[in-house]
Amino acid sequence: MIEWLGSGSVYLTIKALHIAAVIFWMAGMLYLPRLFVYHHQAESGGELEGALQIQERNLLKIIMNPALIVMWLLAITMLVVNPALLSQGWVHAKLVLVLLLSGVHGFYAASAKKFQAGERPRTETFWRMINEAPAIAAIIIVILAVVKPF
Repeated sequence: MIEWLGSGSVYLTIKALHIAAVIFWMAGMLYLPRLFVYHHQAESGGELEGALQIQERNLLKIIMNPALIVMWLLAITMLVVNPALLSQGWVHAKLVLVLLLSGVHGFYAASAKKFQAGERPRTETFWRMINEAPAIAAIIIVILAVVKPF
């Protein structure tokens, strides 16, 4: 089975689907903190807050969580099929950054639950600042994957 998965076009299809899952996940990682900023600005108990709670919940459950799972499953498949990747330093650096981003995802999910409960975790400024972290990490990850500096 691994030989079949390792054939050029199948492996490239897995890689392409992995990249697509990353795009969906990163879209959510960049948008959810922005929703949290708007949530802070919304009147507590108001119509906008209710709409934002629905958007936050749907973004996580319909887009971000499934994309994260698919991304990791496809990444693990690629590593099993091509274990030589694990001998390359850029892959180690990429994995560390993706693990950190996965932790940020968990932090976002926990924060969304607090927003759902009517709390306003952190500050509006915090959410504006942390919104940049996934973008910076994504740039570094793309450079690692394309340039393969080490």
